[in-house]
Amino acid sequence: MENFSEEWDNEPVDDELLEQEEGDEGSQLYEHFRFIADKGQSLLRVDKFLVDRMTGATRNRIQLAAEAGCILVNNNPVKSNYRVKPLDIVSIVMTRPRRELEIIPEDIPLDIVYEDEELLVVNKPAGLVVHPGHGNYTGTLVNGLAHYLRDDPSYDPSDPRLGLVHRIDKDTSGLLVVAKRPEAKAHLSLQFFNKTTHRRYQALVWGIIYEEEGRIEGNIGRDPYDRMLMRVFPEGDMGKTAVTHYKVLERLGYVTLAECRLETGRTHQIRVHMKHIGHILFNDSRYGGNEILKGTTFTKYRQFVQNCFTICPRHALHAKTLGFIHPATGEEMHFDSEIPSDMQQLIDKWRTYANTKEL
Repeated sequence: MENFSEEWDNEPVDDELLEQEEGDEGSQLYEHFRFIADKGQSLLRVDKFLVDRMTGATRNRIQLAAEAGCILVNNNPVKSNYRVKPLDIVSIVMTRPRRELEIIPEDIPLDIVYEDEELLVVNKPAGLVVHPGHGNYTGTLVNGLAHYLRDDPSYDPSDPRLGLVHRIDKDTSGLLVVAKRPEAKAHLSLQFFNKTTHRRYQALVWGIIYEEEGRIEGNIGRDPYDRMLMRVFPEGDMGKTAVTHYKVLERLGYVTLAECRLETGRTHQIRVHMKHIGHILFNDSRYGGNEILKGTTFTKYRQFVQNCFTICPRHALHAKTLGFIHPATGEEMHFDSEIPSDMQQLIDKWRTYANTKEL
């Protein structure tokens, strides 16, 4: 059995999709895994075929790989519903060579807001990558956790049954839960999968949201024209179901402070859903929020906005609250974190502008 934890995790939600290295369409593909169906193989979907053979793989993960064109049968890309036949050669390929990923413990400061024998909750700062991957093999939250838990004989940072239960983007700040025992991760992962956890984010977005609250529903998947972006597919079977609820907290001139509650956990969900309704996150460079999208043409206003970009040099999104049932005690756990200083200064600056409108 191959160990699938090198590139992928068995995390059902809030997972970063498989990112392939940028390159031309004709760039070389590297085989990471290969399986040959035996002569007696009955017809079986390729996603089920691979899940049965790979430690740490989930069906959702396999399906994402198929959508990205990374699953080949007899050297031809297939969808996840392809039925494997006897003697089929099934491969998983990527545009980068395989690398054995060792989690190196690193003394990275961590803001631990809660810890017991089963789990811990960490408040991640903006700019910290959550998990090692292409381009970020060290200096991540997981490397910091490996150092922090180095004296715990039960914690192996390379074991996919332990560790992060969900993820947030590098430039998103806020709360994450980490499992220290396999039973805890299984229990917590099921809560995320069943949408029984409680997560609320605060986001500063461009434009005034006039409705007090609303619901955004639209499948999210990788943009077929730019795979570094995610996008909403309103119709059809492309992407994965995604639902975000939002509520206006404060209208501040040409921006709105909103609370977003996740019903699902797709990659870039809040960022993509808010863009979909015309309210891109402030200073979200990937989705165009680092341009002046609303406001006046006055030079003083343009300078004001540029100063705002400097104060908070990342997209203005914070995972503020996190709630779940403790996997061992059954107790309802609820955590709340303060808005980090860069984002708070940004909000205060817009609040002053909205109250004075001098620019």
